[in-house]
Amino acid sequence: MESKSIPEVLLNSGHKMPMLGFGTGTVPLPPSYELIPAFINAIKVGYRHFDTAAYYGSEESLGQAITQALEQGLIKSRNELFVTTKLWCTDSHPGLVLSALENSLKRLDLEYVDLYLIHFPVRLRQGVKGINYNNGDILPFDMKGTWEDMEKCVNLGLTKSIGLSNFGIKRISEILQYATIPPALVTVEMNAAWTQENLRNFCKEKGIHVSAWSPLGANGAVWGSLAVMESPILKEIATSLGKSVAQVALRWVIEQGSTPIVKSFNKERMKGNLEIFDWKLSKYDLEKIKKIPQYRAFKGERFISENGPYKTAEDLWG
Repeated sequence: MESKSIPEVLLNSGHKMPMLGFGTGTVPLPPSYELIPAFINAIKVGYRHFDTAAYYGSEESLGQAITQALEQGLIKSRNELFVTTKLWCTDSHPGLVLSALENSLKRLDLEYVDLYLIHFPVRLRQGVKGINYNNGDILPFDMKGTWEDMEKCVNLGLTKSIGLSNFGIKRISEILQYATIPPALVTVEMNAAWTQENLRNFCKEKGIHVSAWSPLGANGAVWGSLAVMESPILKEIATSLGKSVAQVALRWVIEQGSTPIVKSFNKERMKGNLEIFDWKLSKYDLEKIKKIPQYRAFKGERFISENGPYKTAEDLWG
């Protein structure tokens, strides 16, 4: 399967992005000798958009896979791939953003990434590890200063586009008030059981593309949910169409104008997840999907603290 079989979206930065991404973060993270072949297989079957992050620990393996794919002639040049990585919270400080991206580029062995995202609207004390934070670990987040540094990364040619991850309408609105370069994309938990309709409508109005992580509900993840893969409504639609539940769930994301980020290291599932572009859901199916109960799987409790800037979930998600 050639990459041209995956449609592209034109971001507000003027750069094109494939409408299906391959996620590289999982818990626990497999060793590199398993990750590298998985990423190469993804390239072989047609993926051209790869999503990683400093926090995932997968940047180096992805970089090695890209190098090997070039050596094997699976791709002719680096330009055939769209690579996203993310700024982790311990580096979400003005003055640290540039060096954080440079470190990511070293691990990826790339001269630039296509998209650089702020991973969360959260600033952690430098050196903090893990997911259990003490008093003083979660600091007030200087969005303006951090975004200014993100813009510097574009101006220096280290990334072609910049954007946000896990930001709600309130904080996106704030950034738009002072951004010289507006966010090209926001990636959020989004699926048929957590539709993010308000955020999607807001972003459409502002010309910001929406990308969906956990489009299948993160089945099997420590914080995941079976609300998508075990949905009776999606199962019924899948049976009627002769498709898998995963394909129906991914097609739903595509039909909302958003980009799903899929994550499977199984080659057959990789192929199946690509087979979502030559058919459509009916209006009747789409109406049925609207009846699926809504459930946010990742609530972000780790960032919520009476002693920190986010005292409630509403404070965090805005």
